Amino acid sequence: MTSQTSRTRTAIQLWKADENPLALMFRAASEVLTRPFYDAYERWLEAQAATWRRPRHIGIIMDGNRRFARALGADSVAMGHERGADKLREMLDWCFEHEIPVVTVWGFSLDNFSRDSAEVQQLFELFEKKTLEMVDSPDLHDNHVRVRFIGRRDLLPQSLRNAIAKVEGSTAGYDRFVLNIALAYGGREELTDAFREYLGQQLETGRDLRDALDGFNPKALERYLYTSGQPEPDLIIRTSGEVRMSGFLMWQSAYSEYYFCDTNWPAFRKIDWLRALRSYDERQRRFGG
Repeated sequence: MTSQTSRTRTAIQLWKADENPLALMFRAASEVLTRPFYDAYERWLEAQAATWRRPRHIGIIMDGNRRFARALGADSVAMGHERGADKLREMLDWCFEHEIPVVTVWGFSLDNFSRDSAEVQQLFELFEKKTLEMVDSPDLHDNHVRVRFIGRRDLLPQSLRNAIAKVEGSTAGYDRFVLNIALAYGGREELTDAFREYLGQQLETGRDLRDALDGFNPKALERYLYTSGQPEPDLIIRTSGEVRMSGFLMWQSAYSEYYFCDTNWPAFRKIDWLRALRSYDERQRRFGG
């Protein structure tokens, strides 16, 4: 998908979703005035990107859907979540273009269960809809993308779990790209689950607690993490201006590079993506130093 096509689709979706005519007119005028400059800058970054060192695994905290909707004057935050889901699909195209083999996105945290029940229900319905769309998605199948969901899925509605099982099954044989989607996810809970599984496996093999603890080390725990067998994230991006990790991939991100972006997730542009990749290329990585 070209960036021009993407922007056209975005403008159409905004027209349908935004109920504030003044906000729409202001945004449209801004895009008309700035688009030539952004297009030229994007092309320049794309040309430079061919020489950059690329991460093998990128984690993304997709933050700011609700703030995006409110900034546009929408009556419901549902519009922001819809636009955020569309942005994820667009971002996958960028991953294909730049050959990023593993991407982990955080869509719903365990803390999000405390939000208004109507909003949570809307989110689950949106997740189910988008998950079912992925089952037969030509883009995912053509690019051999394995889709995996991580988190405490037993807390999700049964219909959503059924949809997850379908897309995981339909993409299970792929190994070119991996898309991890974190739903009902918490970093502390992931470590708790991993340690519980480790101890459970030790007990099943007949080892007592003392022997299990004596044999416990970081390598022993890693095989029980949600992302077991995958490279640790080289780069983690968080949108919306928040400068914190909130427990995202706590264990795996020990040596990750971080990139914090002020833009809300639905407004995240390819320019922002390329800037993050450029920032990663410019870092001198120090593992433990």
